[in-house]
Amino acid sequence: MDMFDLLNSNKDNRPLAERMRPETLDEFVGQKHILGKNKMLYRAIMTDNLSSIILYGPPGTGKTTLAMIIANTTKSEFRQINAVSSGVSDIKKIVEEAQNNLKYNSRRTILFIDEIHRFNKLQQDALLPYVERGIVILIGATTENPYFEVNKALLSRSMIFELKELSDEEIIEVLKKALVSPKGLKEYDVEVDEDALKYIITNSGGDVRRALNALEMAVKTSESIEGKIKVTLEDAYECIQKRIILYDKNGDYHYDLISAFIKSMRGTDPDAAIYYLAKLIESGEDPMFIARRIMICASEDVGNADPMALVVATNAATAVNMIGLPEARIILAQAAAYVACAPKSNACYVAIDSALEDVKRNNDSGVPLI
Repeated sequence: MDMFDLLNSNKDNRPLAERMRPETLDEFVGQKHILGKNKMLYRAIMTDNLSSIILYGPPGTGKTTLAMIIANTTKSEFRQINAVSSGVSDIKKIVEEAQNNLKYNSRRTILFIDEIHRFNKLQQDALLPYVERGIVILIGATTENPYFEVNKALLSRSMIFELKELSDEEIIEVLKKALVSPKGLKEYDVEVDEDALKYIITNSGGDVRRALNALEMAVKTSESIEGKIKVTLEDAYECIQKRIILYDKNGDYHYDLISAFIKSMRGTDPDAAIYYLAKLIESGEDPMFIARRIMICASEDVGNADPMALVVATNAATAVNMIGLPEARIILAQAAAYVACAPKSNACYVAIDSALEDVKRNNDSGVPLI
């Protein structure tokens, strides 16, 4: 230990989100749909009877925290690896230790794999027999839908739990705890304007880690007046300037957002259509992909109830291709609003699908003579 170690030995330099990480289920905020006291996962953790599970959900919703709570609660050995930096050799080493613990000490081993979707098929296959035989109990954490990213055999041997974005009320509960906690920001004597808290919460995107770290930055960079720090809306804006929109062009949220956009046009709700269009644009979606969706809706849902809808949508796609963003946003909005407000008829869609089905059933019935 050198001079600098001595100076910092009593100082916790970890980020606020890490210092405020709950250590027990009673401290855990949110996810009541899976962690309410009458829920199976809560009972399994408290009675130390956990079987293999996979936790999935957006960043900052508590997947790693929940794994750490299990580590603090269980009498089993607990091992943790990250799929980004670990491989088959790491799995084999842990499995060997797990086999010895089970054989000589009758102790189970829980293996927590963060970002398990990063494991390729070979790595997941290497893990499978040990999970199947109960040598290790798997806890996998992922931001991706495990039904697409995780080995089907592993899925069949695990229980899947989805973690949701925290609500505004849950995030404000965490932030207020952090302001008065000795582990948090109590030493700073902070007063935070309500509109500053609301701004941080609104722009954290349901990510409590992002909210806590923004709050810490605001506190540490705000002016102290007579020993008291006051955090204003302007301070909050500086620390979290833009809301993160969770969006993966190959993931579930992509399809959910596109679906909401199309259903808004189909449901004759132009306000909702423009709102979801704005989310798509802000998320970085390809404007031509959006234009194609509008053209499809114009034919499938509006059809001949207003044939001009397809004309407007097609011309809009041509204009978007020629102009590009940012101006293309206006053209897309015009086309989406037109299609949303147009009368609806799916007669052509129903007719062609019915005719195709009839052709498939009856093969070639020939052409009648005139």
